[in-house]
Amino acid sequence: MYRNVHESKLVAHVNSSSSLSEAYRTLRTNIMFSGIDDPVRTIMLTSASPGEGKTTTVANLAVTFAHEGKKTLLVDADLRKPSVHIMFKKSNRSGLTDALFKENPWQEIVHETEIEHLHLLTAGIIPPNPSEILSSRRMSELVEEWRVHYDVILFDTPPLLAVADGMILSALCDGVILVIKSGKTKFTSARKVLSQLEFAKARVLGTVLNNKKRSKDSGYHYGYGQ
Repeated sequence: MYRNVHESKLVAHVNSSSSLSEAYRTLRTNIMFSGIDDPVRTIMLTSASPGEGKTTTVANLAVTFAHEGKKTLLVDADLRKPSVHIMFKKSNRSGLTDALFKENPWQEIVHETEIEHLHLLTAGIIPPNPSEILSSRRMSELVEEWRVHYDVILFDTPPLLAVADGMILSALCDGVILVIKSGKTKFTSARKVLSQLEFAKARVLGTVLNNKKRSKDSGYHYGYGQ
């Protein structure tokens, strides 16, 4: 049961012909076209509040980039409640926190996945001071190192209205995508997040609306827009 539940969330991998998988591919294409002159390579996904689907979205987006032949690194930068390792069924014993504290070279703790071209760096042990270590010089150094080795680097981050971690990471990324859940995310919350990102001079690529009912046969709809 554990295996099936989490595999089902990686629909872009387990059912690449589905309409939902096509929506993820459309999202990938829109991101690529948003930076023709200035390619978008480091991308952060976030949400206003927990439970809005950002982790599922970033994981499937990573799969679509890998399917395109892009060497892709998915980083779980949610150092408060990490969950990407669960979706990919990987150990979280070592991860980003180890790389930040130089306990292990990141090359030794990054996970290969069953998806060609896709690597995963889990969060690692939850630290007492996530915001401080994410704003460290070492984090900036890691991002620059990853740029040398990967075509695309995707970050899963905590909800922006809860903690400042995502705002810190937005300064290191070429673009930010806000995930909104239909029927849950309040308009005022989304506007507040966008205002915070604008104040931080982050490049907001667009928003993803999920869980929008289209018909009896379609439970989810992912949209992209600026």
